Amino acid sequence: MITRSSPGGACICVVILLLLAGGAWSVAEAQTPVIGIYSCVDSKGRKLTSDRPIPECSDREQRVLNPSGTVRANVGPALTAQERAVQEEKEKVLAQERARKDEDKRRDRALLLRYPDKGVHDTERGAALHQIDVVKAAAANRVGELKRQRVGLDEEMEFYKKDPSKAPLRLRRQVDELAESLAVQIRFIADQENEIKRVTARFDEELVRLKLLWPLRSAANPAPG
Repeated sequence: MITRSSPGGACICVVILLLLAGGAWSVAEAQTPVIGIYSCVDSKGRKLTSDRPIPECSDREQRVLNPSGTVRANVGPALTAQERAVQEEKEKVLAQERARKDEDKRRDRALLLRYPDKGVHDTERGAALHQIDVVKAAAANRVGELKRQRVGLDEEMEFYKKDPSKAPLRLRRQVDELAESLAVQIRFIADQENEIKRVTARFDEELVRLKLLWPLRSAANPAPG
C-alpha cells in the first residue's frame, strides 16, 4: 500500500520505485549469463524449467534451450569456494603451459632463422671460441710479463730475506702490487676457461635442437621438383 501525502511526494515515490525496479532488473540480468530456457532434473527426479538458473539444480548440469527446444548451451554445476580455487589453479597451470609452448616455438623460429644450416652454426661456434682464446692469450702474456717483473723484485728482496720487514717500503709495495696483479690475471684466465665450457655447452645444446628442427623445416617446405 502506497500512501499519497502530496503531489510532490507522489512524484518522489514514483522515481524511487523506478530506480529500485531498474536495480532489481540489473541484478536479475547479471544472474542470468545465458539467455534461454533452463532445464534440469533435480535430486528428487523432478524435471524443472525456468527462464534463469535453477537453484534446485545448482549441484548438477543444466541445459539452456532455445525457444525451438534445441540446446543452446550446457551450464555446469555451481562450484564451492574450494572447487573454484582448484579450478582456477588448473587454469593457471594450463595458461603457463600454453605460454611455455608459445615461447618454445618462438625460440625455435629464432634459432632456425639464425642458423639455417650446420655450416653457419659451426662457423659461429668457431668465431665465439676464437674470441675467447684471443682474450685468454692476452691475459697469459700479461702473466708472463708479471712473472718476469717478479724475478727482478725477488732479486732485490734477496738482500732482506732474513728480515723482509727491513726492505724499503717502495720495494715491499711493489711486491704486494705485483702479487695482486698476478692473482687477478690468473683468476681471469680461469674465468675464460669456464666461459669456453659455457659457450661450448650452449652450442652443443643448440645443435641437438637444430638437428631436430632442420628436417622438420625441410619436410614442411620441400624443394621444388
